[in-house]
Amino acid sequence: MSSCFCCFKCGNSFFGPGHVQLKELPVVKLDTSHMGNDVVIVKNGRRICGTGAALANAPVVQNKAYFEIKVQSTGIWGVGLATQKSDVNIVPLGNDPDSWVLRNTGELVTNKQTVSKLTEIPQEGDIVGLSFDHIDLKFYVNGQVADQTFTGIKGTLFPVFYVDDGAVLDVQFEKFYHTPPEGFDSIMIEQSLL
Repeated sequence: MSSCFCCFKCGNSFFGPGHVQLKELPVVKLDTSHMGNDVVIVKNGRRICGTGAALANAPVVQNKAYFEIKVQSTGIWGVGLATQKSDVNIVPLGNDPDSWVLRNTGELVTNKQTVSKLTEIPQEGDIVGLSFDHIDLKFYVNGQVADQTFTGIKGTLFPVFYVDDGAVLDVQFEKFYHTPPEGFDSIMIEQSLL
């Protein structure tokens, strides 16, 4: 027992003199460096409120990615994909060629064009899932796939979320409410960033 105390007293670690503490692995969350001026991000980067948009801190790099939101409070909100060129201070998104979003109205909008509209419009308490395979962006409402999709989206794309008029969204990048579609998984952070 006294030899153990000696190690600590002498400055040697229990694991040996060459032991290096591991850094905590980065996680995907809302990015406070790519958010609107009036956006509030809380819950360790998992809740967005206020007014404006925020990107995730990691782009979608793998072939099949999935993420979700829970609509905690209704208002004006949207979720989808965007490049870093999209203006996170102007809501709703979808009015430029750099964002593809599902709006709270159920409309799928990009470049000021409504591409389609969901038959089931998400309400407060609903879970909206998104899957992206670098060809199609599909939406799921409470685990049920919607027939409407975006197709042909290209570029370095980030999950994007926007809120206004009292809307609150919780984002899930892991530990999902619903099982992702077969072959899809949570967004991975590029190895070069580690």
